[in-house]
Amino acid sequence: MRALIAGNWKMNGLAEDARALAEGLKTFGDAGQLSCDLLVCPPFPYLGLVAQTLAGSRVALGGQDCHSVPSGAHTGDIAATMLRDVGCTYVILGHSERRSDHGETDAQVRAKAEAALSAGLVPIVCVGETSKERNGDQTLAVISRQVKGSVPVGMEAGRLVVAYEPVWAIGTGRTATPADVAKVHGEIRRLLVGLVGEGAEKVRILYGGSVKPDNARELLTQANVDGALVGGASLDAEAFWAIAQSC
Repeated sequence: MRALIAGNWKMNGLAEDARALAEGLKTFGDAGQLSCDLLVCPPFPYLGLVAQTLAGSRVALGGQDCHSVPSGAHTGDIAATMLRDVGCTYVILGHSERRSDHGETDAQVRAKAEAALSAGLVPIVCVGETSKERNGDQTLAVISRQVKGSVPVGMEAGRLVVAYEPVWAIGTGRTATPADVAKVHGEIRRLLVGLVGEGAEKVRILYGGSVKPDNARELLTQANVDGALVGGASLDAEAFWAIAQSC
């Protein structure tokens, strides 16, 4: 199974920044061989621009969220069908910042994942515990609840990605130990068996949380780690490419 290195640009940059970053990634992608797949998820206003810039490259495009219905009176929201229409093949769902900033529940994330699947997108369903939950030894309980509540039951394994992003590690510079990552990813794999059946080994499970060029190789070589969801480092083409080369 090929690893997936996904860049979540979050709410950063303006049009020229997005164009320059996409051009940098396209240049790197055209110049070297990789054993992994590359994906970038820009802010909504720049999806079309980035799609045009990356045209003909091996870098895939994704959205940072979508609504659970294909159309309607939902001011400010984006439908999964719209993402597909501008060239997206993936969409990030249930990121901890969506869960905390917008109060998204597991049920809402699942509904969005179902909408993404219907639109032909691959959902990247995010799960992760807070510092308080971790300190209270609740990590596996939280992960179990979020995976079971957020992942559609019985879906095709090859059309799903799960990302483990411990909330306490996102943008903090703190990173889970390789042993902790392997433990949680192993539990996610076990849970997926009950949700998608025997094809659970085909689901790519990404790690996210202060992934950088200097720690990527150690993290990516852990059992059941099939790639990375990269935040801050994805805003630097050289750093993102260096992470991808760690596969």
